[in-house]
Formats: sequence, structure tokens, C-alpha cells
Amino acid sequence: MTQKKGLGMGLDALIQSRTRKEPEIDKGKDDDIRVQEVIREVKKNPRVTLWSARSAAVLRYLKKTQPEFSISKEASYLIERAVREKYPDIWDMFSEL
Repeated sequence: MTQKKGLGMGLDALIQSRTRKEPEIDKGKDDDIRVQEVIREVKKNPRVTLWSARSAAVLRYLKKTQPEFSISKEASYLIERAVREKYPDIWDMFSEL
């Protein structure tokens, strides 16, 4: 069985994807406006919603088998590490958060 990659894989896609083309960053004068708009939105709602059955199963298993394991903390750590590694220039744009 082959493993799907890309859309619909949630956390799996963020951590494992190495084949997707990197986005081009438009460094125009409107960039600061876009960054500030995103910061305002994220301060109101910092949640990210993912759908990944396998990731959910692993995290729930860990929650049931490791005392004081936090699904939210672990998911945050994994997502931040993957996003920072894959998009370092964009990551740096939001250093104030």
C-alpha cells in the first residue's frame, strides 16, 4: 500500500512532505500590511485544525499510555518545528508572536 502525501494528510503532510514547491514570497510594499493583518487574525484565533487519522491515533495512544502527556503541547511542538524548518523566511516574518 502506498502512502498518500499532500492535502488531506494534516500533520503527516507537514512533517513528511519534502516534495512540494516552496511558495514564492512577495516582498512588495503591501507585505507589511498582510503580515499585520495575519497577526491580528492569529491573536484573535490561534487555532489550527487538522485531519489526520493516523496522527490522531498516535497522539491519543500516547495520551492514554504516558502520564501527563498533552496532545495540544505535542502537536504544537511538532507543527512549529515542521513549519519553521519548511518555511524559515515566512517564520521569521512573525517573530513578534
